[in-house]
Amino acid sequence: MTLNSKTNTGTLALDGWQPPSVNSLEETGLSSGFLNDMILKVMYFRGQLTGYQIAEHLRLPFQTVLHSLMDHLKREQFCEVKGSGGLGAGAYQYTITNKGANRAREQIDRSTYSEAAPVIWDDYLMAIRAQGTRRLRVNQQMMRRALAHLVLEERVFQKVGPAVNSGRSIFLYGPPGNGKTTIAESVGRMILGNDMYIPYAVEVDGQVIKVYDEINHQAVEEINPNGATGSLGAGRRDARWIKIKRPVIMVGGELTMDGLDLVYDTNNKFYEAPFQMKANGGMFLIDDFGRQQIRPRDLLNRWIVPMEKNIDFLALHTGRKIEVPFNVLLVFSTNLPPGDLVDEAFLRRIRHKIEITSPGFDAYREIFRRVCEQRKVHYDEQAVRYLLQEHYIKKNRPLRANHPRDILDQLMDISSYSGNDPHLTKELLDRAAESYFVDL
Repeated sequence: MTLNSKTNTGTLALDGWQPPSVNSLEETGLSSGFLNDMILKVMYFRGQLTGYQIAEHLRLPFQTVLHSLMDHLKREQFCEVKGSGGLGAGAYQYTITNKGANRAREQIDRSTYSEAAPVIWDDYLMAIRAQGTRRLRVNQQMMRRALAHLVLEERVFQKVGPAVNSGRSIFLYGPPGNGKTTIAESVGRMILGNDMYIPYAVEVDGQVIKVYDEINHQAVEEINPNGATGSLGAGRRDARWIKIKRPVIMVGGELTMDGLDLVYDTNNKFYEAPFQMKANGGMFLIDDFGRQQIRPRDLLNRWIVPMEKNIDFLALHTGRKIEVPFNVLLVFSTNLPPGDLVDEAFLRRIRHKIEITSPGFDAYREIFRRVCEQRKVHYDEQAVRYLLQEHYIKKNRPLRANHPRDILDQLMDISSYSGNDPHLTKELLDRAAESYFVDL
């Protein structure tokens, strides 16, 4: 199935959407004026460069796109050739002239962006819709592999799979320390098994929005069978798109309303995509929901339209609002009572609600056994039964799934300090528990 807009926007192959090749200026979707200004800014910031180096920086082919633009800039005396490092115009050494530098400074006052050339907005929309989370499908075998390291009730397990398949919204709630975030992250790692393409940046109304983020996106190395970089040759995949693992972006108490809209850099004069736009095609996890600096109801109201319509609206500083696909598996995770955070009307809009409860005694012992195996500490069933009797049952203390890991880490710290190998003895378990628990 071929996807068409006013540019060649790629194909849906058996292994997913593929960026197109770029064989002409028209197929970039960008104007010659826009690219001329980007070339001048690159030369202004980086000095003398070959045509191929400029092509690599902008991630556009030299022969089919940049060659004619460089000829134009030479004719208009914005740049000049200072020599050649090989055969062909791509090997010419180009340097910016005073006239070109003046023009570059004018453009830098409007925007300093001079990295990979952006793709046009319509092509971005088409690609995200073609690669969205609605296309992800999991089955029981996949889910059991993804969650095999967790001890979960079958009731919980049977709810998680359909929630992931929906590609929509999930509300995880329950007491702290029982694996809500771990479950979401495990699902995220499963999603990461499917790669996708995103642009380095997009252009809308002459404004640039930077999408690719080295912190939140994990690039996938691609091997070009033709042995050359995709940015230099005609017929190769558009190098303005980068292949990444599907994003799993997690935010916590630091989240603000400003972080959910386009972030305009007043110094550099271009935009940074908000969290949910960077998460398109993957998961957006709002952890510790209810502990943000903004009121929970305000944050929830922000998601009503995106969850219902699968679109979001972002505002440019010019006042124009743009429509963005909301193709995200949205996960809320909280250990606060849902009734204190949301009303019935909002919960109705969330497709899947999953309560993660505290483990029972059998599950607790199984978790402890697995943690011992991971830490290479001999597991002693009787010692763990002693721990449960003395420090949980007698003290009426609730079980938590994270306690075995934390208590064993305490025990190993004590053993290391004493210069002894860690063992599940009553004395060490007592000392570990007394160091770990605080009776409120």
